[in-house]
Amino acid sequence: MSKSISIFAHRGASGHALENTFKSFEKARILKADGIELDIQCTKDGVLIVFHDFELFRLTGINKKISECTYEELMNFPLGKHFFRKFSKERIPSFQQVVEWANFHNMPLNVELKETLLNNREAMIEGLKKLKLPAGSHFSSFHDELLRLVKMQRPDYETAFIVTKKFDWQELVNLSHIDAVHAHKKYYKQRYLEAAQQAGKGIRFYAVNGTEPYLAAPDESVVGWITDYPDKVAKKVKGKKTKQAFS
Repeated sequence: MSKSISIFAHRGASGHALENTFKSFEKARILKADGIELDIQCTKDGVLIVFHDFELFRLTGINKKISECTYEELMNFPLGKHFFRKFSKERIPSFQQVVEWANFHNMPLNVELKETLLNNREAMIEGLKKLKLPAGSHFSSFHDELLRLVKMQRPDYETAFIVTKKFDWQELVNLSHIDAVHAHKKYYKQRYLEAAQQAGKGIRFYAVNGTEPYLAAPDESVVGWITDYPDKVAKKVKGKKTKQAFS
């Protein structure tokens, strides 16, 4: 895969395997993804875990919140597709376990900081202190205050703000604690690309699936793609390293 514009597997290769599990992470590695995007939550007893939702129901059938459970309790819940009654032997991995796996395989991580960390900042700070991630790793979040905390504790790591509809792109230039922007592919429009370029911020677009025409000739501001299907995106990119202007 092209190393100039990295392809990050969204929650692992989640189009091929159950999201945010070692099975999906290993599948992404086999498909030669450049990195893995994953989500970090915090348990009742302050353990950082890899899970997207703040509630367990969608993937376990258990009607509880992550913040109501200890890590030991979570280990009793098999993961799967609740509505299809398909469960696996997979369990929710801890962040530390995934970090060790990523370092062993030299696999960069896009660590998305989720809402439960807002009320568990001490656990997050403690986790950041001695954290060592592979080169090319970074932190992302919808929550600006969490990214500020990352920059205060670990200025050596890149931070990326995940934009929403309400975001004022003209404010990018004033956000010195933000290094990059993560945006849904619907924002792949000239005015947003220009705003990022003028602010000196790179953009990674998520929800790409390999059918987008701009994948083979992306704008200069693009530094990454985030996808459920790293193999399909790589096929479209075809290893090109030259970033072309938006037209």
